[in-house]
Amino acid sequence: MHIGNVGDFNAQFADGSPAVRRAGGHYACLAAFYSPDPRILVLPRQVEEFWVRELSHVLEWQDIAVYGGVAGEDGGVVEALRSRPALLERIRRSGLPVITWGRTPESERLLAGTRPTAGPRAGPGSGTGTDPEPDGLGQALSVTRRYESKAAAHRLFRTLAPAHPGIMVPAQERVTSRRRAARALAARAAAGAATVVKAEYGVGGYGTTVVTPRQVAEAGGARALVKRSVRGAVLIEEYVQGSGPLRNLTFDAVVDDGGAVHPVGVGVMDIDGTSYQGVTVGPGAVPDAPAGVAERFTAAVGRALAAEGYRGWYDVDFVMDRAGRLAPVEINLRLTGPAVAFMVQARLARLQGGRPLVRTLDRLPLGARLPAAALADHLGEVSRRCRSLGVTLLPTVVTAAFEPHPYVGVALAARAPGALDAAEAVVRSANDALGRMFMDAGVSSGPSFGAAPRRTRRPRRRRS
Repeated sequence: MHIGNVGDFNAQFADGSPAVRRAGGHYACLAAFYSPDPRILVLPRQVEEFWVRELSHVLEWQDIAVYGGVAGEDGGVVEALRSRPALLERIRRSGLPVITWGRTPESERLLAGTRPTAGPRAGPGSGTGTDPEPDGLGQALSVTRRYESKAAAHRLFRTLAPAHPGIMVPAQERVTSRRRAARALAARAAAGAATVVKAEYGVGGYGTTVVTPRQVAEAGGARALVKRSVRGAVLIEEYVQGSGPLRNLTFDAVVDDGGAVHPVGVGVMDIDGTSYQGVTVGPGAVPDAPAGVAERFTAAVGRALAAEGYRGWYDVDFVMDRAGRLAPVEINLRLTGPAVAFMVQARLARLQGGRPLVRTLDRLPLGARLPAAALADHLGEVSRRCRSLGVTLLPTVVTAAFEPHPYVGVALAARAPGALDAAEAVVRSANDALGRMFMDAGVSSGPSFGAAPRRTRRPRRRRS
């Protein structure tokens, strides 16, 4: 049983921001992929039948029950479940493992007693993990809250790194005043160095900014820049220089109910600025040498988390420097965007054999706002074109197609990286064509089809 509480989880680490919760409501579509074979799906937003039908057909899901629209645009799923006692009772009596995106105090209390022990493939909602702590929350939740802190994660990285050749940990300083932040930025800018400014808590790139010497100069100096953009305590971190197709890596793993760590796999993330956009996983996506370094270090992190009581899915994100060393930058103690790619891979491997390459693209701009029927037609045509390339397309995020800046998420699966690249180009081109079609027709906006605002397209992603 999958509960899409992405917005609930994110909001606790983003000052309860309505924008973060709203975006999480769309991202909660990924709840369909918490495990390879779901039975019940609970989502904050209403989803259309075409989406569930397509996923069930391709992934051969049987008798999946979907409860969509259980929460408002900015509301929480768990809060909404309190007002739906019949659905909550079905969850509690189903006997199914309950998997959530991540732990929150509300989800732990509401779902207490509904988390049957599950194997290492289950998400962070599996297992009991509810040993009482002084705050009354539970060990796994307490560890989640502790190490979602980028400062606490950094301290753990520094403790573990000496035993791991190939790992370097960038310097980090916590500053509690604008004056100290300005001094740090000014000193690094004077030395020609970029700086990463991080909120202690943040998700998906929220609260993280890379500040270059040029930006400091254009702002009129570090003090002026800090005055405009820094609120409260922040982390000033060394920017790791590097580039290339393996710049942003991630490694996912699971701590099972007994505290053992199970590696899942490595992926190449698509990062736009500091914002996560998707990932590529599968055979050959990452060479053996950096994959091995990432796996060994991530396993060590998992053992440290397990010793403190964490149970469930987690990952460690890395950036690669110019010397090929990996710098760990954060821990995510929850299900992750890459988890979706691994779950799709696992399901297709079971159905088709082998291990396909899977690329997820979570936020592809649409050229126009599309109602459900038009979105189904658009994705159906794109899917047919991808199949002609030997690529399976699965729609993943489908509730944001009528936002002011509409977008859609997809997963692509293939046996060759070249086929993935070709299919991604097809999807992006088809989305761009929507906007051109409506602009050529003279349609600017309206209650159904409206051309989305033209935006500068970000540079083409590097091949992985």
